[in-house]
Amino acid sequence: MKKKVFFAIAGVACLLSCTNQKESRIVIDGKVANAEVEKVYLQKFEEKLFFVIDSAEVVDGSFHFSTAATLPEIYGLTVDVQRGQLMMFLDANPVQVVLDPSEGYRHSEVTGSAEHDLYVDYLSQDDVVIEDFIRAHPKSLVATYALYRNFSYRLSPEEIQANIQLLDSSLWKTEYVKTLNVLVETLLSVAPGKQAPDFTADDPDGRAVSLSSRLGNGYVLLDFWASWCPPCRQENPHLVALYRQYRDKGFDIFSVSLDRTKDAWLKGIEDDELTWMHVSDLKYWHSAPAALYGVRAIPSNFLIDKDGVIVAKNLDGDGLEKKLAELL
Repeated sequence: MKKKVFFAIAGVACLLSCTNQKESRIVIDGKVANAEVEKVYLQKFEEKLFFVIDSAEVVDGSFHFSTAATLPEIYGLTVDVQRGQLMMFLDANPVQVVLDPSEGYRHSEVTGSAEHDLYVDYLSQDDVVIEDFIRAHPKSLVATYALYRNFSYRLSPEEIQANIQLLDSSLWKTEYVKTLNVLVETLLSVAPGKQAPDFTADDPDGRAVSLSSRLGNGYVLLDFWASWCPPCRQENPHLVALYRQYRDKGFDIFSVSLDRTKDAWLKGIEDDELTWMHVSDLKYWHSAPAALYGVRAIPSNFLIDKDGVIVAKNLDGDGLEKKLAELL
């Protein structure tokens, strides 16, 4: 155990010394607007999720943080850890915040951080070309985040690699780029023509079901979705129609949910009349099957033949219908 702890600490030390991130302090002076609350929570962003690292009392509508942290980095402020947060890109400078929880914190203001100013500007742009944005801001954490969060799921492995090379080398050891490098290898391993990796997860009754147990009789659509995902729910009627049309001709669906609670998962299955096999580990974006297939956005799918070979991926309703008509 001691050896594992040592390597974990050494890894953090290398991460900080090999990048422009440094141990510093987050200094925030803030006011809460349009709400009466007792506490404000400071959160750190890790792998699409926010985790509380500190809290501050609200006195006469004001709050203050002076918290040891790694900077520059992404943090959040919230008055309710169950109901979203204000995402902030903080550098080493003190910031002033007007925290307005109404309408998803969209009316909040952050001043003092050049990185956050760039993030606000990025959000205001339509049709961002990620290559151009990175070239304009190669040393920015915002550019790194945009590639990691908003573009990686729509780019090929080769395009992801090319964009990483456009980033300043000081960012290559950040967790965001490290995640992207792993994603590249994963995406290459699940490209059409590759053997579909097998996995096992629990069905709604708690029984372990493997993907391989569903293969061998035709084509299986490995479908990643969640009840909280509006685009997934909009796509489900198309899947239901195609399943009814082609199930007697050798088409099956194996759905993996990225839900967090069993009740929400089961209600989504029932409401959308999804009568095929479902599994989930209920771990949200930390879903093991999703990681195995490099899924960074949902809905996402892989069409697999009877020999376990991936023949297509990320087919929408029309694309899937055309492919099934061609195959079956």
